[in-house]
Amino acid sequence: MVELIKSNVNIDFLGKSKFFFGISAALVMLSLFLIFTKGFNYGIDFAGGTVVQVKFENTPDLDKLRNSFKDLNLGEMVIQTFGEPNDILIRVEKTSAGLKETANAIQTKIKEVSGEQKIVIERVEQVGPQVGGQLKNKAIMATIYSLIGILIYVSLRFEFIFSVGAVLALFHDVIITLGIFSLLGKEITLPIVAAVLTIVGYSLNDTIVVFDRIRERIKNSAGKLNLYEVMNKSINETLSRTILTSGTTLLAVLALYLFGGEVINGFSFALLIGIVVGTYSSIGVASALVYKIKKTK
Repeated sequence: MVELIKSNVNIDFLGKSKFFFGISAALVMLSLFLIFTKGFNYGIDFAGGTVVQVKFENTPDLDKLRNSFKDLNLGEMVIQTFGEPNDILIRVEKTSAGLKETANAIQTKIKEVSGEQKIVIERVEQVGPQVGGQLKNKAIMATIYSLIGILIYVSLRFEFIFSVGAVLALFHDVIITLGIFSLLGKEITLPIVAAVLTIVGYSLNDTIVVFDRIRERIKNSAGKLNLYEVMNKSINETLSRTILTSGTTLLAVLALYLFGGEVINGFSFALLIGIVVGTYSSIGVASALVYKIKKTK
């Protein structure tokens, strides 16, 4: 296995916990300030709009469709496959035009772009902000339930204090990711919610690897090392693995962000932030939080 960092490296991560906590506290507070003052730029999924489902005879060129719709001035629009490659779902931002006018404009443009190809408009419906609000609540609840599940899982596998450290670190990762989305005005859509849940899973995986090593060290050291030394040694021993895993994942996600196209652009951007923040919190925040909590008991 490639050894990016020497196995005998001995960085005093816990000794630098004040520095890490200072950075994290500043980023979390800034993110919360942005979230509560600037808010989010909600996409069609949450803000409401018009949904048109179209069945093509053959697989259409989605980029050609996207470019052709620009002159309709229907606001933000998302075009993606829906099941089969020839089933297309078009979501349009809520406009001043009525449902019928919007559907007619889309249908006319599709016929113009598709040429002789037969198309069937299978569904046209308006999604109101109330439905968007329900989706928003479900997205928040999905994130909270996943964090509660993690709290229980880590408590059973390790002990309760470890689960508190892991969940606080995950909150830290999610809040900073959402804060960057608020700062940049990037859209919050359903794929972004999926990306946030992916970040939670990814970051937890890194943290669990470190916690596992701490548990092994505590068992094997037989009291020769104190908790401070055990935690520092465990973070150092897993440092090479953590950075290599995160680095290779980051490269793959970066390729998706640069070349994956418009549909997964927001999803891959959220993952890019999440991987960087999650790796940082796994190394500098999660174990230090557990150590601080244990010391105050």
